[in-house]
Amino acid sequence: MSTEALRALDRRLAERAEADELSGAVLLSVAGETLLEGCYGLADRAAGVPVTTRTRFGVASMSKMFTAAAVLDLVGEGRLTVGDRVVDVLPAARRPATLRDDVTVHHLLTHTSGIADYAEEDEDTPGYVEDYGALWRDLPCYRVERPDDFLPLYGDRPPYRAPGERFHYSNAGYVLLSAVVEEVTGRPFTAVVTERVLGRAGMTASGYFRTDEARPDVAVGHLPRDDGPWRSNVFSIPVVGGGDGGAFVTARDVDRFLTAFEDGSLLGGLRDAALTRHTEVLDAPGFGMGYGVILYPDGRFGHGGGDPGVDVLAQRWPEEGATLVVLCNMAEPAADIRTAVLEAWRAPG
Repeated sequence: MSTEALRALDRRLAERAEADELSGAVLLSVAGETLLEGCYGLADRAAGVPVTTRTRFGVASMSKMFTAAAVLDLVGEGRLTVGDRVVDVLPAARRPATLRDDVTVHHLLTHTSGIADYAEEDEDTPGYVEDYGALWRDLPCYRVERPDDFLPLYGDRPPYRAPGERFHYSNAGYVLLSAVVEEVTGRPFTAVVTERVLGRAGMTASGYFRTDEARPDVAVGHLPRDDGPWRSNVFSIPVVGGGDGGAFVTARDVDRFLTAFEDGSLLGGLRDAALTRHTEVLDAPGFGMGYGVILYPDGRFGHGGGDPGVDVLAQRWPEEGATLVVLCNMAEPAADIRTAVLEAWRAPG
């Protein structure tokens, strides 16, 4: 492990921020020791507010890990099982009219339900959505506050295939899971996750904040324009986060979550089930799906996320007690930064 290589990387990332090519936060911790904690660029370009360690970033699909943890917490209490059929949990008004009777909570958790997505990410699948922000032109994003508000986008679409046949990443599946959480608890999904997951993991700075609220230390998702100033992503994402995305977190809080997820302090006896390879990710050889987390060939686990103006990833190496978090309030840098951090971390010396 080379501390000099990490310091050199920190300088290069700062230079990228100076060149307006990066804004975000990067954290690498190993066995409880922080090896790199960098803050780069602006959290709010209009106000000139810099990114700090207190900045809360929107994390898009990274939030699926929090949803899965909330579901498993209810399973641990005996209020739900992963084998429960969704049609037995959700009344007809809260689920797609096309939902098959044999779709279970397990299928939703592992992206094997076969249901049609509202934001299809597979280019070879009918209904592919190239621009997530375009979804909200006909359904205003400020009207999407609860899981049921997504149903007009996918509630009448026929399923792709029978459940359990294969992995097919599904945002709609995690929206349905958030409806399941609400139905079982009788409380808003965001309140349940904030209490049962974020609170228990020690993520005291994080939450599901409305995009139209004036809160301190919240990064604005920025979209570049060729012919004018950068734009905010406020019209490109739902006003309130849900089961498939939308939490706001700090890098340190993500480290706390992954540590608690892995050591069992958050999930208890369901920790092993969460980290079991339940299905293979067919288009990524060696990758698998646990409950809410992607399992990598080298033993790490985690999740990424991307929305207009958002690019993030978080990964945990259990054997080394290491966590890498990259949170960006602009598109595209996260994967390149991950590669650079890993190269510097693994460098000799």
